[in-house]
Amino acid sequence: MAVEDKHISYRIYLVAFVILMLAIAITVKLTNIQWVEGEYYRQLAKERSVKNFVIPANKGNIYSSDGSLLATSIPNYKVRFDAIAPNKVDFDKNLQPLCDSLAKLLGKPTQFYKTELLRARADKNRYYLVARNLSYTQYMKIKSFPLFNKGAYKGGIITEQRTIREHPIGLVAERTIGYERIKPDGKPDGKGIEWAFKDYLTGKDGKRLMQKMAKGQWKPIRDENEVEPQDGYDIISTLDVYIQDIAHHALLKQLEYYEADHGCVVVMETKTGEVKAISNLGRNQEGQYTETVNYAVAESHEPGSTFKLVDLLALFEDKLADTNTVYDSKGGEITYYNRRVRDSKKGGYGKITLARGFEVSSNTIMVQAVYDNYKNNPKKYVDHINRMKLNQPLGLQIKGEGKPIIPQPGAKNWYGTTLPWMAYGYGVSMTPLQTLTLYNAVANNGEMVKPLFVKEIKEWNKTIKKFDKVVINPKIASQETIDKVKVVLENVVKRGTGSKLYSKDFSMAGKTGTAQVGYADKANLYYASSFVGYFPADNPKYSCIVVVHKPSTSKGYYGADVSGPVFKRIAQKVYTDVPSTNEIKNLEKSNLVQDKNYETYFTNSSKNMQTIPNVHGMPGMDAVALLENLKVKVKVIGIGKVKRQSIQPGQPLLNNTTIILELS
Repeated sequence: MAVEDKHISYRIYLVAFVILMLAIAITVKLTNIQWVEGEYYRQLAKERSVKNFVIPANKGNIYSSDGSLLATSIPNYKVRFDAIAPNKVDFDKNLQPLCDSLAKLLGKPTQFYKTELLRARADKNRYYLVARNLSYTQYMKIKSFPLFNKGAYKGGIITEQRTIREHPIGLVAERTIGYERIKPDGKPDGKGIEWAFKDYLTGKDGKRLMQKMAKGQWKPIRDENEVEPQDGYDIISTLDVYIQDIAHHALLKQLEYYEADHGCVVVMETKTGEVKAISNLGRNQEGQYTETVNYAVAESHEPGSTFKLVDLLALFEDKLADTNTVYDSKGGEITYYNRRVRDSKKGGYGKITLARGFEVSSNTIMVQAVYDNYKNNPKKYVDHINRMKLNQPLGLQIKGEGKPIIPQPGAKNWYGTTLPWMAYGYGVSMTPLQTLTLYNAVANNGEMVKPLFVKEIKEWNKTIKKFDKVVINPKIASQETIDKVKVVLENVVKRGTGSKLYSKDFSMAGKTGTAQVGYADKANLYYASSFVGYFPADNPKYSCIVVVHKPSTSKGYYGADVSGPVFKRIAQKVYTDVPSTNEIKNLEKSNLVQDKNYETYFTNSSKNMQTIPNVHGMPGMDAVALLENLKVKVKVIGIGKVKRQSIQPGQPLLNNTTIILELS
């Protein structure tokens, strides 16, 4: 019995010892939690019940120079359905009206949605996709539909929101407007204005401290945000939507007709360098033309005959030749170091002046003029190119500019044929925009300005940063040289390779170009057709370049045929949007316009006008009064002065005519 009591005592002591150890362990743990790990657990509890929520900042918009919206951020919604959430009564009662509503909004048959929702219910699908890419208006309508209007817990509706970037004018100038995105590897990437000015557009996200409540709901702790979101700034581009639309469709029409691989067009304001239009179209796998590569900015290639302008500038400036210097085309073929230079015209042009050789784009004439005068000192010729900064990138506001290649005497890539080949645009490489900048300098009386894509950064009506004209070279040549070159460029259109483009109604000046690309491999050889110049010729306001790669040779490949018409179409359209000097003079002769007083114009016009008048630039009220007095019905869009009129001046006045006036 004593032995048994002793065993019981041992057990009691053992249990007591275990309890004591547990108590000590608990005490140690509690002490550790309270004092050693206390801060960690307090922080963990706080994070699970209180945390900062990110308030996304609104991304800035991109506008055209005339105020049109080019890129903006809009909310995009995806709606899913938790088929288990609604009870049986609510589901059965609201299924039919819900499906009717979805069918009306989304376009599919009612039975389709009914079958899908019943299947989701049977499969206990808690994340069935109802619709994606919904606008805010569509999203609000779906939220009000039967069953869904009961909310997430009783109605089963699940919504997901994200912000997407939209281009209201569609694909026009899409590549230059650009984008910003995250690549699959998580790295940021982008193109165009969006990418170059992302730091201004993006803004800064805000933060708001919120506490977790019942049923997973979060409630703000304070009335004020911890950090207020700062919206991104708006970008005011140099693009003009009207000119951009003209350029885009003119290029597209030509690419489609000639079944070309790709092409580009740029229209630039002469004095400021502001890019008013830029279109880059390439054919995709489906055969459609889309904007994927900014060819005008990135594609550096041999320019061909458009580079011959450099020859004239150098020769005239050094006074080694003049417009009336005569050269012999030698049957249309000459040889340098066993390599031949040929003219496009078989048999050549005989003996002609240097100016005429440029007008007809004679390779033999231009090469002889350069080689004979610079063969003993090619550096003198190349120095002209370097002084004009054609050997350097332009340093554009957007990234991805192609690098120009100008061989330098004494370098490894300088050969005996380099100088004569450079004279007609081979062995050198330039982007279309770099070539345009050169021609724009001639139009601008020698002042070379940098192309601009963005002219202002704004926060509402407050200017944050302004981009003014940047002068690359104040004078690429003497005024005497510039004046001579201008005459020759105008004659190219009047009586040279661009004579098909000539119009007595408006003046243009420029140069055609037809370059062989990939001639090292005859199997892959193709033509790049170009035209670059400016208009009006006597007082240039815009310069323009058009380059079309790989046109169908069965339809044509010369620059005057392929690219020239695009240039002419743009110039013609722009001309018809401004008052014609001839029209004003004719009106003056007929005593319809004695001065610039619109009241006088109104009085005389109402008596004598038999055609639609030019009201461009008039105050809207004056234009409406004038036209209505002529029994013309007027529809007005906007406020201010007349920017465009739907019926062009000079059209006959007809009964019940309606004209649309766009004011700015």
